[in-house]
Amino acid sequence: MIAKQNMGLQHVKLSSYYVVHLPEADDFDFWRERARVLVQCEVPPDRIAWVEPGGSGDLFAHGDRNMPVTPADARPVRANRRFVSLARNAILHSDPERFALLYRLLWRLQANPRMMEDKADTDVRRVEDLAKNVRRDSHKMHAFVRFRLVESEDEGLGEHYVAWFEPEHHILRANAGFFMRRFSNMRWSILTPRGSLHWDGSSMSEGPPAQRSDAPGGDPMEDLWRSYYAAIFNPARLKVGAMLKEMPKKYWKNMPEAALIPELIAGAQNREAAMVAKGKSVFSGEFEKRPDTLEAIDKAIHACRKCPIGALDNHAVMGEGPRDAALMIVGEQPGDHEDQAGRPFVGPAGKLLDQHLDRAGIDRRSAYVTNAVKHFKYVPKIVRGGKRRLHQNPQAKEIDTCRWWIEAERAIVQPKLVLAMGASAARGLLGRTVSISKVRGVPIPLEDGSELWVTAHPSYLLRLDGPAREEQARLFDADLAAVKARLGEVAG
Repeated sequence: MIAKQNMGLQHVKLSSYYVVHLPEADDFDFWRERARVLVQCEVPPDRIAWVEPGGSGDLFAHGDRNMPVTPADARPVRANRRFVSLARNAILHSDPERFALLYRLLWRLQANPRMMEDKADTDVRRVEDLAKNVRRDSHKMHAFVRFRLVESEDEGLGEHYVAWFEPEHHILRANAGFFMRRFSNMRWSILTPRGSLHWDGSSMSEGPPAQRSDAPGGDPMEDLWRSYYAAIFNPARLKVGAMLKEMPKKYWKNMPEAALIPELIAGAQNREAAMVAKGKSVFSGEFEKRPDTLEAIDKAIHACRKCPIGALDNHAVMGEGPRDAALMIVGEQPGDHEDQAGRPFVGPAGKLLDQHLDRAGIDRRSAYVTNAVKHFKYVPKIVRGGKRRLHQNPQAKEIDTCRWWIEAERAIVQPKLVLAMGASAARGLLGRTVSISKVRGVPIPLEDGSELWVTAHPSYLLRLDGPAREEQARLFDADLAAVKARLGEVAG
């Protein structure tokens, strides 16, 4: 290994050291050009000091700052596409050792071109981590930069928007194109401790680092933005842990809507209850009471336009099964096959459900099978020259609206057990969102004395492959077996 890495050292003196001063901390092209020459001159990694602006190269202060001359018979440098892609991102990291790390990896690639495929290699893993951190920092910048309108002394130049952001890495210039494309018609500046960008609507310029006090603290538009954020804040989809992971608190100080978040979280439960109540009352005035026959429900849902799904070009799909079934099986919504056939669970997910029901010893013909949402929600799309209707998940408000119908079906059928398949179906029965992994396998008492059992939707199994599908199929079978056993108990 040592012999391969030293590569002969025929073009460099063993006592030679080189110091490479990079003009910019994020200058990948400069690093690549210098690294190529050094590799071709067979200069090993431990003979080079890479110094970024503001950094020190004391260890090699006596080194030669003149680059060696590439010999005429130098071999081309090997660097596959994966290395180049990772290096472009990793070099934006704030780790001062990144240039040396990348050169060491490039040096080793000359002897082992497949090294980037070695997931256990320490250098490869380190570069992947650097690149991942840079991508995450860029994502946060895209999401959390907030422009504020400032007073301009040059009235003829129009409005000027300024944002303050504190990136962890050298990502400012790398993301200039994103903001230029997204806010091409605005005159804006982004100020950071690492530099600044200025866009005048036609050209981009760079400026020196700035301080937080250089940026405005707010503007009149922020009240409007806060009102909009509060309006779109959906308490039914609130997951505090996931929100804090996606929106770390360190960014909150620059986000005007952040001041609302504690209050919105505190009031989420009451707002969700109000949404459910609104879903119940949306039919007020049209029906004095729910239809008292399955036939009446079937007729009514075909005329229902209480949510946007009903207004699509589709047909309502009524539940089917015995009027006095002990088991009610509830899915999410009809799919394309069900919409065309006018029957629940006749597509691929229905066929898979039938297989698992047979395995559990449950006769589908003895159960009442229906959906939490009565219409097929989709978006039209042209795929490979043909038109298709692509499934869309119903929103919480749409599920809550359709509770009117599922409760009407339950009141007539009066099942002893209800099996909800999928989170949407569970919400249609409970009026709140639950985690399937936390509630599956355990009966949930309902207000009418029946029991709710929750499991995954068979379409979820269809989207999996390999061991993941086998594991979910095993859990699905276990849930159905538990329902079958409980049916025997309540029937007795």
